[in-house]
Amino acid sequence: MTAEITSLIESLRSDSASQRQEAASELLSFGPDAAPAAVALVEAADSDSETCDLVTAALEDLGPPAAEMLTPLAAILQRPSLDSPYWAATLLGRLEADAAPAIGELITAAAEHPQLPVRQRAVWALGKIGPPAIAALETLEKISAEDDPRLSSLAGDSMAKIRA
Repeated sequence: MTAEITSLIESLRSDSASQRQEAASELLSFGPDAAPAAVALVEAADSDSETCDLVTAALEDLGPPAAEMLTPLAAILQRPSLDSPYWAATLLGRLEADAAPAIGELITAAAEHPQLPVRQRAVWALGKIGPPAIAALETLEKISAEDDPRLSSLAGDSMAKIRA
């Protein structure tokens, strides 16, 4: 990781909204090269709305995170907020089968997270993991019977991918 990215990660964790926004803006300009800051970006998604918008744009440009980010991303799923857990699930889904060690956390988020978009994204991520997520089938079966049409549809799609 470059010294510049390390410095920007520290700024993302600042108490100052303007520092966080400046760091997020700079990381956005890095495009996919901002990947080493993925966890810090996800964590910063729960800050002020302007930072969240910049962080979201930066995260959209990133591909799958590095394998060593799996554990901190899985831990973020437990937060009751919306944005950070949503993006943690998104990045875990981008890891596909390599995210298998986070299946337990994704199952919990899919079944219990207080934010519906996070539940939806966790269900999506389980489908992206595919057959290694076989332990999620019972939970996904229950979720497929829920009232939210999007959540139910995602559960059905994920079950099909896991059974493939």
